[in-house]
Amino acid sequence: MRKKQLIQPFLKWAGGKRQLIPQMEKHFKKIKYTTYYEPFVGGGAILFYLQPKKAVINDYNEELINCYKCIKNDYDALIEKLEEFETKNNEKDFYDIRAWDRKDIYEKFSDIEKSARLIYLNRTCYNGLFRLNSAGQFNAPFGKYVNPNICNKPILKSLHDYFTNNDIIFRSGDFEDACKDVPKGALVYFDPPYDQFESQVNFVGYTENGFTQEDQKRLKNLCDRLVDKGCTVIISNSATGFIKDLYNDKTRYVIHTLMAKRNINSNGNKRGEIQEVLIIGQNQE
Repeated sequence: MRKKQLIQPFLKWAGGKRQLIPQMEKHFKKIKYTTYYEPFVGGGAILFYLQPKKAVINDYNEELINCYKCIKNDYDALIEKLEEFETKNNEKDFYDIRAWDRKDIYEKFSDIEKSARLIYLNRTCYNGLFRLNSAGQFNAPFGKYVNPNICNKPILKSLHDYFTNNDIIFRSGDFEDACKDVPKGALVYFDPPYDQFESQVNFVGYTENGFTQEDQKRLKNLCDRLVDKGCTVIISNSATGFIKDLYNDKTRYVIHTLMAKRNINSNGNKRGEIQEVLIIGQNQE
């Protein structure tokens, strides 16, 4: 079936896989699966590339998953609210809107208001850097873009149609909980917050608590269980010694090396081409 090109990410997202798809697609094309799971969906580049008819999508970021749900269930209301935000591409409005989650009243905001705010901030903040402080509050600065595409109707409408016409389940929580019902024959793609090279500045952009090496080990143990169950798992991560040693199990995993250009980073000196791994886990029996 021919893929629909307008089904693509509606957000800029740190670590997004869109530019890596040409290197990754040959591996995905070899895999036959019944259901697709993506426990760290983020901006959804791989989801929208594959366009599965049956999928379970999860992210720890509740507001991100809320966006996906609103695109599916409340498309017209979301567009109406985003059109209001299109007049607010200025520094004062940006910081006023960014500050909403510092106020108690924010809990009473509607799902539509929260979704439109996230999309607005993502399109107007500096370098599309989704970043939370230790309190879980959005804290990326204003981007000063002349004409950001805050309300991208063609993309959002295509996503609405895709979610409506297929069996797509949305979840928000820990990656292990998201995989509690993965059936045999499923494809599970994991794109967790990456293990960091020693030279990297610590970047916490996915949750306020970050993602530790103990979490990486917990993820590896989950992958072992899924492979042994008869699922295919694919894991993206940085090519650190820790990750390569962690998945050094030739009875389950094959490790491929990719080169990625990373332009979303708060430190301009840390942008550029870096080595990543694509780990494919399958039962070798």
